Amino acid sequence: MFFDTDCGGVVHNIAYLRFIEIARTLLAEQLGFTLTEMAETQKYPVVVRTEIDYRRAAKLGDRLVINGGLERVERVRFWCAFQILRPKDDALIAECRQMLVLIEMPAGKLLRLPDDWEKYRKRETNFRISASAGSGRRRT
Repeated sequence: MFFDTDCGGVVHNIAYLRFIEIARTLLAEQLGFTLTEMAETQKYPVVVRTEIDYRRAAKLGDRLVINGGLERVERVRFWCAFQILRPKDDALIAECRQMLVLIEMPAGKLLRLPDDWEKYRKRETNFRISASAGSGRRRT
């Protein structure tokens, strides 16, 4: 989107985090955390750490692809990893890792991850979405 860029048409670094937020929401749905279910159960995955490395600049109009997935699962925390790519030249734009925990609201109680998440320790849960620095987003 135009508002994602500065006057030189370069994508703001904060826009990448919004792209990752969208991708992480799609991943949460794959893991059984739909927005409706979270609202009903009051259990939410919460980001407690973000690491991001900006490798190259994206510009207004660039079509970007965000790849991501579940990287590591522990008892009470899990890590997601993301890459933002520009397919036209295979450029790696940014890499990001986020650590999340499961919280029950309104008390803010830290929860153990569900027992059935053991299956995620054994396989990758990955997804891919497309985004554009100059137009809308779509999931692929």
